[in-house]
Amino acid sequence: MTHAAPLDLAPPASPAAPTPIPGAAAVRMPVSKFAADRWRPNTTVAAIIERDGRFLLVEEDTADGLRLNNPAGHLDPGEAPETACVREVLEETKHRFTATALVGVYLSRFTKTSTGEDVTYLRFAYTGELGDEVPGAEFDEGIVRTLWMSYEEIVASADRHRTPLLLRGIDDYLTGRRYPLDVVHADPSILQTPAQG
Repeated sequence: MTHAAPLDLAPPASPAAPTPIPGAAAVRMPVSKFAADRWRPNTTVAAIIERDGRFLLVEEDTADGLRLNNPAGHLDPGEAPETACVREVLEETKHRFTATALVGVYLSRFTKTSTGEDVTYLRFAYTGELGDEVPGAEFDEGIVRTLWMSYEEIVASADRHRTPLLLRGIDDYLTGRRYPLDVVHADPSILQTPAQG
């Protein structure tokens, strides 16, 4: 009886990355004419910030009324997820934030009640240290206030959560789930401005 050779499941070797030329301008990347037809999840980031057994949340005015969420928001062009998370915490809480670990990467899908649009979110959730309040900073549009809530209060207010990922991320945080920040690699190419075609 002969045995088949084991399958090689290793990914193929990737070609070497081009070496940047010192002083060269950023390359404009072409945009495919088919790009508009591709499905894309909305990429978001969130911060899970705990202090003395309480979690920092924001109360937001949304199309569905006042909702609770982690400090969170969309990844902007030219941003790494960690950088976006630091920015969103500042915009939504008026505080500096230093990410120390990735808690998880999550997918969630729902239908927007205001438009009926079917939306999928890809969320990178980080934890870290909340820094000082930035003098003169203002809340982002829609943010009503920040709140420090216990886990029990968060569970009891589930009907007001903007996303089920709020509680899922906190649950993962409480079980000790942490990944090093470098598990998410942002290639320098994300800083390049895409060419318009």
